[in-house]
Amino acid sequence: MQPLNWLPKTPKQKLYYGLTATVIALCIAGGVVWNGHRQTKVVTEDITAVQTAVISTAAAAKEYTYSGEVRGRYESQLAFQVSGKVIKRYVELGSTVRAGDVLMEIDSKDLQQLVNSNSAQVYSAEANLRLAETNLKRFQQLYNQGAVSRAVLDQYQTAYDVGVAATRQSSAQMSHGVNQLNYSSLYADHSGVIANINVEAGQVVGAGQPALVLVRDGEREVEISVPENRIEELRKSSQIKVAFWALPNVTTEGKVREIAPMADPLTRTYKVRISVLNPSPDIKLGMTASVSLMGSETQVAATIPLAAIYQNGGTPSVWVVTGDTVTLRPVKTGNFGNGTIQVVAGLQQGDRIVTAGVHKLSAGQKVKLGGDSL
Repeated sequence: MQPLNWLPKTPKQKLYYGLTATVIALCIAGGVVWNGHRQTKVVTEDITAVQTAVISTAAAAKEYTYSGEVRGRYESQLAFQVSGKVIKRYVELGSTVRAGDVLMEIDSKDLQQLVNSNSAQVYSAEANLRLAETNLKRFQQLYNQGAVSRAVLDQYQTAYDVGVAATRQSSAQMSHGVNQLNYSSLYADHSGVIANINVEAGQVVGAGQPALVLVRDGEREVEISVPENRIEELRKSSQIKVAFWALPNVTTEGKVREIAPMADPLTRTYKVRISVLNPSPDIKLGMTASVSLMGSETQVAATIPLAAIYQNGGTPSVWVVTGDTVTLRPVKTGNFGNGTIQVVAGLQQGDRIVTAGVHKLSAGQKVKLGGDSL
Protein backbone atom coordinates (compact mmCIF):
# COMPACT_ATOMS: atom_id res chain seq x y z
CA MET A 1 0.00 0.00 0.00
CA GLN A 2 1.13 3.44 -0.76
CA PRO A 3 1.12 5.99 2.06
CA LEU A 4 -1.76 8.45 2.02
CA ASN A 5 -0.86 11.88 0.93
CA TRP A 6 -2.95 14.42 3.01
CA LEU A 7 -4.01 17.42 1.08
CA PRO A 8 -2.91 20.71 2.53
CA LYS A 9 -5.72 22.39 4.61
CA THR A 10 -7.28 25.54 3.27
CA PRO A 11 -7.77 28.55 5.60
CA LYS A 12 -11.56 27.82 5.87
CA GLN A 13 -10.90 24.25 6.94
CA LYS A 14 -8.42 25.40 9.53
CA LEU A 15 -11.03 27.80 10.98
CA TYR A 16 -13.73 25.09 11.06
CA TYR A 17 -11.52 22.59 12.87
CA GLY A 18 -10.38 25.22 15.33
CA LEU A 19 -13.95 26.23 16.29
CA THR A 20 -14.99 22.62 16.67
CA ALA A 21 -12.12 21.89 19.02
CA THR A 22 -12.95 24.98 21.08
CA VAL A 23 -16.63 23.99 21.49
CA ILE A 24 -15.67 20.46 22.56
CA ALA A 25 -13.22 21.82 25.10
CA LEU A 26 -15.83 24.19 26.57
CA CYS A 27 -18.39 21.38 26.91
CA ILE A 28 -15.91 19.18 28.71
CA ALA A 29 -14.92 22.01 31.03
CA GLY A 30 -18.57 22.85 31.81
CA GLY A 31 -19.35 19.23 32.64
CA VAL A 32 -16.43 19.05 34.98
CA VAL A 33 -17.43 22.28 36.74
CA TRP A 34 -21.12 21.19 37.11
CA ASN A 35 -20.14 17.77 38.44
CA GLY A 36 -17.79 19.35 40.91
CA HIS A 37 -20.48 21.79 42.05
CA ARG A 38 -23.00 18.95 42.55
CA GLN A 39 -20.54 16.94 44.58
CA THR A 40 -19.79 20.00 46.70
CA LYS A 41 -23.53 20.46 47.47
CA VAL A 42 -23.88 16.85 48.56
CA VAL A 43 -20.89 17.07 50.79
CA THR A 44 -21.92 20.38 52.40
CA GLU A 45 -25.66 19.51 53.01
CA ASP A 46 -26.85 21.03 56.34
CA ILE A 47 -27.86 18.74 59.24
CA THR A 48 -30.42 20.29 61.59
CA ALA A 49 -29.35 20.85 65.17
CA VAL A 50 -32.11 20.12 67.68
CA GLN A 51 -32.66 20.50 71.39
CA THR A 52 -33.46 17.23 73.11
CA ALA A 53 -34.35 15.78 76.47
CA VAL A 54 -33.88 12.31 77.92
CA ILE A 55 -37.09 10.82 79.27
CA SER A 56 -37.27 10.08 82.98
CA THR A 57 -40.39 8.29 84.20
CA ALA A 58 -41.76 8.18 87.73
CA ALA A 59 -44.69 6.54 89.48
CA ALA A 60 -47.30 8.97 90.75
CA ALA A 61 -50.87 8.92 91.93
CA LYS A 62 -53.27 8.97 89.02
CA GLU A 63 -55.12 12.25 88.68
CA TYR A 64 -58.73 12.37 87.54
CA THR A 65 -60.35 15.44 86.03
CA TYR A 66 -64.07 16.07 85.61
CA SER A 67 -65.65 18.90 83.65
CA GLY A 68 -68.53 20.81 85.16
CA GLU A 69 -70.42 24.07 85.35
CA VAL A 70 -70.40 26.82 87.96
CA ARG A 71 -73.72 26.94 89.82
CA GLY A 72 -75.10 28.80 92.80
CA ARG A 73 -75.25 27.23 96.25
CA TYR A 74 -78.90 28.25 96.59
CA GLU A 75 -81.08 28.36 93.48
CA SER A 76 -84.73 29.31 94.03
CA GLN A 77 -87.50 28.73 91.51
CA LEU A 78 -89.87 31.65 92.01
CA ALA A 79 -93.55 31.34 91.10
CA PHE A 80 -96.78 33.31 91.45
CA GLN A 81 -99.14 32.18 94.20
CA VAL A 82 -102.19 33.07 92.09
CA SER A 83 -103.17 32.42 88.50
CA GLY A 84 -103.33 35.16 85.90
CA LYS A 85 -101.93 36.77 82.79
CA VAL A 86 -98.40 38.19 82.98
CA ILE A 87 -98.50 41.86 82.00
CA LYS A 88 -95.02 43.10 82.98
CA ARG A 89 -91.52 41.68 83.39
CA TYR A 90 -88.94 43.95 85.00
CA VAL A 91 -85.79 41.79 84.80
CA GLU A 92 -83.61 40.14 82.16
CA LEU A 93 -81.30 37.15 82.25
CA GLY A 94 -78.31 38.03 84.39
CA SER A 95 -80.03 40.95 86.13
CA THR A 96 -78.82 41.63 89.66
CA VAL A 97 -81.69 42.13 92.10
CA ARG A 98 -82.12 42.91 95.77
CA ALA A 99 -84.50 41.34 98.25
CA GLY A 100 -87.94 42.88 97.84
CA ASP A 101 -87.53 44.00 94.21
CA VAL A 102 -90.57 43.45 91.97
CA LEU A 103 -89.69 40.97 89.21
CA MET A 104 -93.01 40.38 87.42
CA GLU A 105 -96.67 41.35 87.60
CA ILE A 106 -99.88 39.65 86.53
CA ASP A 107 -103.21 41.30 85.69
CA SER A 108 -104.80 42.19 89.05
CA LYS A 109 -108.18 43.58 87.94
CA ASP A 110 -110.15 40.50 89.00
CA LEU A 111 -108.30 40.36 92.30
CA GLN A 112 -109.02 44.04 92.91
CA GLN A 113 -112.72 43.42 92.31
CA LEU A 114 -112.61 40.59 94.84
CA VAL A 115 -111.06 42.94 97.39
CA ASN A 116 -113.74 45.54 96.71
CA SER A 117 -116.48 42.93 97.21
CA ASN A 118 -114.94 41.72 100.45
CA SER A 119 -114.64 45.29 101.65
CA ALA A 120 -118.36 45.82 101.10
CA GLN A 121 -119.15 42.65 103.02
CA VAL A 122 -117.04 43.86 105.93
CA TYR A 123 -118.89 47.18 105.95
CA SER A 124 -122.27 45.40 105.90
CA ALA A 125 -121.27 42.99 108.67
CA GLU A 126 -120.01 45.81 110.86
CA ALA A 127 -123.26 47.74 110.36
CA ASN A 128 -125.33 44.71 111.34
CA LEU A 129 -123.11 44.17 114.35
CA ARG A 130 -123.62 47.74 115.54
CA LEU A 131 -127.41 47.33 115.21
CA ALA A 132 -127.32 44.01 117.08
CA GLU A 133 -125.21 45.57 119.83
CA THR A 134 -127.65 48.48 120.22
CA ASN A 135 -130.68 46.15 120.41
CA LEU A 136 -128.94 43.93 122.92
CA LYS A 137 -128.22 46.86 125.25
CA ARG A 138 -131.83 48.11 125.01
CA PHE A 139 -133.37 44.74 125.79
CA GLN A 140 -130.85 44.16 128.54
CA GLN A 141 -132.24 47.23 130.28
CA LEU A 142 -135.84 46.09 129.66
CA TYR A 143 -135.03 42.69 131.06
CA ASN A 144 -133.50 44.23 134.16
CA GLN A 145 -136.75 46.21 134.61
CA GLY A 146 -138.79 43.02 134.17
CA ALA A 147 -140.43 44.29 131.00
CA VAL A 148 -139.34 41.36 128.81
CA SER A 149 -138.68 37.72 129.41
CA ARG A 150 -135.33 35.95 129.40
CA ALA A 151 -136.21 34.24 126.12
CA VAL A 152 -136.54 37.58 124.33
CA LEU A 153 -133.19 38.75 125.71
CA ASP A 154 -131.53 35.52 124.56
CA GLN A 155 -132.75 36.12 121.01
CA TYR A 156 -131.02 39.50 120.87
CA GLN A 157 -127.91 38.04 122.49
CA THR A 158 -127.80 35.40 119.74
CA ALA A 159 -128.27 38.06 117.05
CA TYR A 160 -125.31 39.95 118.49
CA ASP A 161 -123.11 36.83 118.55
CA VAL A 162 -124.02 36.11 114.92
CA GLY A 163 -123.08 39.67 114.01
CA VAL A 164 -119.68 39.29 115.69
CA ALA A 165 -119.01 36.05 113.80
CA ALA A 166 -120.12 37.55 110.48
CA THR A 167 -117.84 40.52 111.00
CA ARG A 168 -114.86 38.26 111.74
CA GLN A 169 -115.63 36.12 108.69
CA SER A 170 -115.90 39.08 106.34
CA SER A 171 -112.70 40.58 107.77
CA ALA A 172 -110.87 37.30 107.17
CA GLN A 173 -112.14 37.19 103.59
CA MET A 174 -111.00 40.76 103.17
CA SER A 175 -107.48 39.90 104.40
CA HIS A 176 -107.37 36.91 102.08
CA GLY A 177 -108.38 39.07 99.13
CA VAL A 178 -105.71 41.65 99.96
CA ASN A 179 -103.11 38.89 100.11
CA GLN A 180 -104.25 37.57 96.75
CA LEU A 181 -103.94 41.07 95.33
CA ASN A 182 -100.41 41.38 96.71
CA TYR A 183 -99.54 38.02 95.16
CA SER A 184 -100.14 39.54 91.73
CA SER A 185 -96.59 40.92 92.00
CA LEU A 186 -93.64 38.51 92.13
CA TYR A 187 -90.92 39.70 94.52
CA ALA A 188 -87.29 38.63 94.99
CA ASP A 189 -87.04 36.82 98.31
CA HIS A 190 -83.25 37.28 98.46
CA SER A 191 -80.56 39.32 96.75
CA GLY A 192 -79.00 37.54 93.80
CA VAL A 193 -78.87 37.05 90.04
CA ILE A 194 -81.63 36.00 87.64
CA ALA A 195 -80.39 32.73 86.14
CA ASN A 196 -83.42 31.69 84.08
CA ILE A 197 -86.76 33.08 82.85
CA ASN A 198 -89.55 30.63 82.08
CA VAL A 199 -92.50 32.90 81.23
CA GLU A 200 -92.98 36.06 79.20
CA ALA A 201 -95.41 38.97 79.20
CA GLY A 202 -98.77 37.95 77.76
CA GLN A 203 -98.53 34.38 78.96
CA VAL A 204 -101.16 32.98 81.33
CA VAL A 205 -99.57 31.19 84.27
CA GLY A 206 -100.97 28.98 86.97
CA ALA A 207 -100.35 29.23 90.68
CA GLY A 208 -97.06 27.53 91.50
CA GLN A 209 -95.81 27.42 87.90
CA PRO A 210 -92.05 28.27 87.92
CA ALA A 211 -91.51 31.72 86.43
CA LEU A 212 -87.91 32.63 87.32
CA VAL A 213 -84.78 31.08 88.77
CA LEU A 214 -82.96 33.26 91.28
CA VAL A 215 -79.43 32.38 92.39
CA ARG A 216 -78.58 33.90 95.73
CA ASP A 217 -75.44 35.92 96.28
CA GLY A 218 -72.63 34.17 98.12
CA GLU A 219 -71.42 30.62 97.74
CA ARG A 220 -70.54 29.11 94.37
CA GLU A 221 -70.39 25.44 93.44
CA VAL A 222 -69.36 23.27 90.50
CA GLU A 223 -71.70 20.51 89.40
CA ILE A 224 -69.95 17.49 87.86
CA SER A 225 -70.96 13.98 86.77
CA VAL A 226 -68.93 11.11 88.23
CA PRO A 227 -69.06 7.40 87.23
CA GLU A 228 -70.16 4.98 89.93
CA ASN A 229 -66.73 3.36 90.30
CA ARG A 230 -65.20 6.72 91.35
CA ILE A 231 -67.78 7.88 93.87
CA GLU A 232 -66.08 6.51 97.00
CA GLU A 233 -62.70 7.73 95.80
CA LEU A 234 -64.15 11.21 95.35
CA ARG A 235 -65.84 11.07 98.74
CA LYS A 236 -62.55 10.22 100.50
CA SER A 237 -60.35 12.60 98.50
CA SER A 238 -58.42 14.97 100.77
CA GLN A 239 -57.47 17.48 98.09
CA ILE A 240 -59.66 18.78 95.28
CA LYS A 241 -58.59 21.51 92.87
CA VAL A 242 -60.98 23.58 90.78
CA ALA A 243 -59.83 25.43 87.64
CA PHE A 244 -61.75 27.55 85.16
CA TRP A 245 -61.40 27.52 81.38
CA ALA A 246 -62.04 31.27 81.03
CA LEU A 247 -59.74 32.14 83.98
CA PRO A 248 -56.45 30.30 83.38
CA ASN A 249 -54.75 32.06 86.30
CA VAL A 250 -57.45 31.20 88.85
CA THR A 251 -57.28 27.90 90.76
CA THR A 252 -59.14 27.29 94.00
CA GLU A 253 -59.66 24.52 96.51
CA GLY A 254 -62.90 22.55 96.50
CA LYS A 255 -64.86 20.34 98.87
CA VAL A 256 -67.51 17.71 98.20
CA ARG A 257 -70.81 19.02 99.53
CA GLU A 258 -73.42 16.77 97.99
CA ILE A 259 -73.56 13.47 96.08
CA ALA A 260 -76.80 12.46 94.40
CA PRO A 261 -78.26 9.29 95.95
CA MET A 262 -79.26 7.88 92.54
CA ALA A 263 -77.47 7.70 89.18
CA ASP A 264 -78.80 9.48 86.12
CA PRO A 265 -80.85 6.88 84.18
CA LEU A 266 -79.33 7.92 80.84
CA THR A 267 -75.64 8.56 81.60
CA ARG A 268 -75.37 6.22 84.61
CA THR A 269 -73.33 8.87 86.42
CA TYR A 270 -73.92 10.61 89.74
CA LYS A 271 -74.38 14.37 90.07
CA VAL A 272 -71.88 15.78 92.54
CA ARG A 273 -71.77 19.32 93.95
CA ILE A 274 -68.29 20.68 94.75
CA SER A 275 -68.21 23.77 96.97
CA VAL A 276 -65.70 26.37 95.78
CA LEU A 277 -63.72 27.59 98.79
CA ASN A 278 -62.84 31.30 98.79
CA PRO A 279 -64.22 31.95 95.28
CA SER A 280 -62.75 34.77 93.21
CA PRO A 281 -65.17 37.58 92.29
CA ASP A 282 -64.28 36.87 88.64
CA ILE A 283 -66.02 33.49 88.81
CA LYS A 284 -69.37 33.83 87.05
CA LEU A 285 -72.38 31.55 86.94
CA GLY A 286 -72.35 29.12 84.03
CA MET A 287 -68.57 29.14 83.54
CA THR A 288 -66.90 25.91 82.47
CA ALA A 289 -64.82 24.43 85.28
CA SER A 290 -62.63 21.37 85.76
CA VAL A 291 -62.38 19.49 89.05
CA SER A 292 -59.17 17.50 89.64
CA LEU A 293 -58.38 15.03 92.39
CA MET A 294 -55.68 12.47 93.09
CA GLY A 295 -56.85 8.87 92.91
CA SER A 296 -55.65 5.89 94.91
CA GLU A 297 -54.14 4.19 91.84
CA THR A 298 -50.61 4.97 90.60
CA GLN A 299 -49.29 5.23 87.06
CA VAL A 300 -45.86 5.59 85.45
CA ALA A 301 -45.63 8.86 83.56
CA ALA A 302 -43.11 11.33 82.18
CA THR A 303 -43.39 15.12 82.17
CA ILE A 304 -42.18 16.81 78.98
CA PRO A 305 -42.28 20.37 77.59
CA LEU A 306 -45.53 21.22 75.87
CA ALA A 307 -43.51 22.36 72.83
CA ALA A 308 -42.35 18.76 72.29
CA ILE A 309 -45.85 17.65 71.24
CA TYR A 310 -46.45 17.32 67.49
CA GLN A 311 -50.07 16.93 66.39
CA ASN A 312 -50.21 14.30 63.67
CA GLY A 313 -53.74 14.36 62.31
CA GLY A 314 -55.17 15.00 65.76
CA THR A 315 -52.97 12.37 67.43
CA PRO A 316 -50.36 13.75 69.86
CA SER A 317 -46.87 12.50 68.95
CA VAL A 318 -43.22 13.22 69.71
CA TRP A 319 -40.02 12.99 67.66
CA VAL A 320 -37.72 10.31 69.09
CA VAL A 321 -34.01 10.54 68.28
CA THR A 322 -32.35 7.21 67.44
CA GLY A 323 -28.70 7.60 66.51
CA ASP A 324 -28.70 10.61 64.21
CA THR A 325 -32.23 10.29 62.79
CA VAL A 326 -35.71 11.10 64.09
CA THR A 327 -38.89 9.03 64.02
CA LEU A 328 -42.42 10.11 64.93
CA ARG A 329 -44.01 8.19 67.79
CA PRO A 330 -47.63 8.60 68.98
CA VAL A 331 -48.14 9.07 72.72
CA LYS A 332 -50.99 9.26 75.21
CA THR A 333 -51.07 12.48 77.17
CA GLY A 334 -52.35 13.26 80.65
CA ASN A 335 -52.71 16.47 82.61
CA PHE A 336 -51.24 19.84 81.71
CA GLY A 337 -48.83 21.76 83.89
CA ASN A 338 -47.13 25.14 83.66
CA GLY A 339 -45.75 24.82 80.13
CA THR A 340 -45.54 21.04 80.47
CA ILE A 341 -47.69 18.03 79.75
CA GLN A 342 -47.78 14.54 81.21
CA VAL A 343 -47.19 11.53 78.94
CA VAL A 344 -48.69 8.36 80.38
CA ALA A 345 -48.01 5.97 77.47
CA GLY A 346 -45.73 5.78 74.42
CA LEU A 347 -42.35 6.67 75.95
CA GLN A 348 -39.83 4.61 77.88
CA GLN A 349 -37.17 5.47 80.41
CA GLY A 350 -34.07 6.75 78.58
CA ASP A 351 -35.79 7.73 75.30
CA ARG A 352 -34.40 10.94 73.81
CA ILE A 353 -36.98 13.27 72.29
CA VAL A 354 -36.87 16.57 70.42
CA THR A 355 -38.21 19.41 72.55
CA ALA A 356 -38.11 22.40 70.18
CA GLY A 357 -38.76 23.02 66.49
CA VAL A 358 -40.80 19.85 66.09
CA HIS A 359 -42.82 21.25 63.17
CA LYS A 360 -39.66 21.61 61.03
CA LEU A 361 -38.75 17.91 61.09
CA SER A 362 -39.71 14.99 58.88
CA ALA A 363 -39.53 11.23 59.39
CA GLY A 364 -36.03 9.81 58.85
CA GLN A 365 -34.38 13.23 58.84
CA LYS A 366 -30.80 13.38 60.11
CA VAL A 367 -30.18 15.64 63.08
CA LYS A 368 -27.39 16.55 65.40
CA LEU A 369 -27.84 17.09 69.09
CA GLY A 370 -27.74 20.75 70.03
CA GLY A 371 -27.92 20.26 73.77
CA ASP A 372 -30.54 19.20 76.27
CA SER A 373 -33.42 21.58 76.92
CA LEU A 374 -34.00 20.38 80.47
